[in-house]
Amino acid sequence: MVKVGDQAPAFEADSTKGIIRLQDHLGKRPIILIFYPMDNTPGCTKQLCAVTDSKSDYEQLDALVLGVNAANVNEHGRFASKFGYGFPLVADEGGRIRKLYGIGKVLGFLVQQRTVVAIDKEGRVAAVIKGNPPTEQILSVLRAST
Repeated sequence: MVKVGDQAPAFEADSTKGIIRLQDHLGKRPIILIFYPMDNTPGCTKQLCAVTDSKSDYEQLDALVLGVNAANVNEHGRFASKFGYGFPLVADEGGRIRKLYGIGKVLGFLVQQRTVVAIDKEGRVAAVIKGNPPTEQILSVLRAST
């Protein structure tokens, strides 16, 4: 798993907002990667709705927020449209990004992966938080790393 202080691994993947090239943002602005298990589940919906509810807070920090899981772009698109998510949901088909960040543990056919990775303006990992941390905790990490 990535650790605080590590250079954040770059990736390129399709999303609900087109191709995301993390390297275009690393070292320029803070980034939040929300690794979540599935679209359209109560816990994941609540977690991502919290981002929408705090949109102005993330914008004040010029933070790029990305939701990441293994669903394809069409599934993500339906989910994002249903709940009005204005931030990209990244298709991590095959789990390439999850593995790059060392997120999740395989339990049979299920992968436990609910983790938030905060990346500072320098492109370094500022925090790795397992579970569904409150928005204020994520924002405080971003504020402390600026």
